[in-house]
Amino acid sequence: MVQIKDLQKTYGDFTLYINDLHIPKGESFGLVGNNGAGKTTLFNLILDLIRPDKGKVYINGIPVNESEEWKKYTSAFLDESFLIPYLTPEEYFEFLAKLRHVPKEDMEKILERFKNFFGGEILGKKKLIRDLSKGNQKKTGIAGAFIGMAPLIVLDEPFANLDPSSQIKLKRLLNDFRKDDITFLISSHNLEHITDVTDRIVILDEGKVKKDLQVNRDTLQELIQFFEEQITNEI
Repeated sequence: MVQIKDLQKTYGDFTLYINDLHIPKGESFGLVGNNGAGKTTLFNLILDLIRPDKGKVYINGIPVNESEEWKKYTSAFLDESFLIPYLTPEEYFEFLAKLRHVPKEDMEKILERFKNFFGGEILGKKKLIRDLSKGNQKKTGIAGAFIGMAPLIVLDEPFANLDPSSQIKLKRLLNDFRKDDITFLISSHNLEHITDVTDRIVILDEGKVKKDLQVNRDTLQELIQFFEEQITNEI
């Protein structure tokens, strides 16, 4: 589904370099790393929001910086810039449905799956998105990424700004949507959550892939050990 070849992007003293990374269709792929490791930069490159200094990203075999066709297969929510603050959540969802040619009844079916996650705080409140709490803005953006059920969905730090109950609900939602054969790219600072919702996790450090792990019952401890060793080396 996603193929990365010889990808490089440099900002000042920082360079992100991914030699070869393949994310197959239907895989839930996790990305972890400390601040400044390059996680958001990598997602921005995958979504053609920034251009690489060299290398290629392919989505469904299509080079993202040479064609718009990959957008038919891809949806994402990275941050609040993906929202339209002067719309209500309902207006925002309807806008996305029209943009993606999704019938209203299909949109409503998707939003019904988010009803418990919304907790009665998103729909029917007659609030503009800009007037919602950070957590409810995050919920709106995540749900919006699922309008149209794109084969590839990219979520950057989806658990951030959510209260504990909402984080648990989101984990259940993501695992439920994994049954729909969606390919997920998910980054998170929460090692336990990312382990619970992915099949595979890559650790990014200083712009490079340090570990590529298939998730099993030992993965969480492997992740903790990696970052504990980093702390020890800093002392």
